[in-house]
Amino acid sequence: MDILIVTALVLLSGCFSGLTLGFFSLNLTSLERKMKLGNKRAKKIYPIRKNGNLLLCTLLLGNVAVNSTMAIFLGNIATGLVAGIVSTGLIVVFGEIIPQAVFSRYAMQLGANTVWLVRLFIFVLYPIAFPLAWVLNKALGEELATIWNKKEIEEIIKYHEDAHESEIDEDEERILLGALAFSDMTAEMVATPKPVVYSLSIDTVIDEDIINTIKAKGFSRIPIYIENRDNIEGVLLVKDLLGLDLKEGKTVKDFMRPDILYIKENMRLDNLLNHFLANKKHLACLFNEFGVFEGVVSLEDVIEEILKTEIIDELDEAKDMRAIASKRAKKDLLG
Repeated sequence: MDILIVTALVLLSGCFSGLTLGFFSLNLTSLERKMKLGNKRAKKIYPIRKNGNLLLCTLLLGNVAVNSTMAIFLGNIATGLVAGIVSTGLIVVFGEIIPQAVFSRYAMQLGANTVWLVRLFIFVLYPIAFPLAWVLNKALGEELATIWNKKEIEEIIKYHEDAHESEIDEDEERILLGALAFSDMTAEMVATPKPVVYSLSIDTVIDEDIINTIKAKGFSRIPIYIENRDNIEGVLLVKDLLGLDLKEGKTVKDFMRPDILYIKENMRLDNLLNHFLANKKHLACLFNEFGVFEGVVSLEDVIEEILKTEIIDELDEAKDMRAIASKRAKKDLLG
């Protein structure tokens, strides 16, 4: 009879130990997210898991009670050193190692299937567990949610893309990482520098040569300046020139629109994107802290940083205007 009781107690000890590790390896944030996605197992586990201190007190009380009782019955079977060695071996191997190894790997499945058993334990031990849990709730407060910072989320995305079981592919990884990182970048980091900005004077007569140059450049929006190239006053939308009779001798001034933003070069890209969307504009002029014109940024430039790829169309002459500006600057310095 004592052997049967000890066997039952070892199983109970393993059950309490495994349940403790299994349930507390499932954090509330993860369970809430899975519930929103319709996970039935998470819905079964969450009501038990959200009362973390009550669950913890119940399982630990049960585990301690079982292990203490087991030691008593083992004393009836063997005495002294033998009883100590046997009880330690049984508790460590069958009451701790094996059940915790199993529950840690299959926490969600086993947790959902043993909710009824945990409810039974809570009901039986409630008179003792509840006061202890109440004290913990008052002293420690609610369980803290699991919050990841950007770098951690980036590593999670990379890990999932590399895992064969994941649904995230390489393109999705690139876009997700770009969306997380672009808000840390500033407008000056993606701007087309002033030396390579193609712009037109407000007094420029629109003739065949200008039309051919505009076609060759391939830009849909061209900054317009007054008197000097640093004094940008508006933008020319190339589509407005469709059907234009060149014999009319019209100038850029006749088509200039104030569809341009004026921003500081240190503006974050997420703020710039919001400015573009709110103002329904696609081009921004950058000015440094001294009010000097430094270059232009388009909505396309911001989108490229999110997608982490260059958007090149049939008419683009170059992939990287910043690289061209850098080469020109070096050439000028070298004479």
